Amino acid sequence: MKPEPTGTMKPTRIWDLLFLAALAVAATWILVRVFYGSFPPIPVYAGASLYPVALIEVVLAFMVRSRVSNHQVGDGPRQLHPITAARVAALAKASALVGAATAGVWGGFLLYLLPQQSVLRAAGSDSPGAWVGLVAALALVGAALWLEHCCRTPDDPSDEPAH
Repeated sequence: MKPEPTGTMKPTRIWDLLFLAALAVAATWILVRVFYGSFPPIPVYAGASLYPVALIEVVLAFMVRSRVSNHQVGDGPRQLHPITAARVAALAKASALVGAATAGVWGGFLLYLLPQQSVLRAAGSDSPGAWVGLVAALALVGAALWLEHCCRTPDDPSDEPAH
């Protein structure tokens, strides 16, 4: 087993995202349980801001995938510069983490709101906004993971199965 070169970015691990989301669910549920009465109402569009980001990352993924598969990576015109590819991969990794944390926050809200809908009228009106936010966060995670996958080179050793 040879050591990893320094500065090599590893693919995002699903378990890291799940752990971050679970941590955010737990922390949010506790905070919402204590402070829900002092929160403003959650509008339906509250979490929708992540949809455009996810869409941009999907478009970027198509562009990067096209350039990588056509061997158009380099510093020439109409080529994907390697530094740009690295920056896009870093964006994808960061977006996956933000999406997982945000999904956890909206999940924590829903964990509190859903059982309270029969008791609190506000919980019923806040739930649609939390659902929109949760779906947007999951869309961002999916788009980010796909963008990260598209940034891999065809001969990337992380694509080989582990023995």
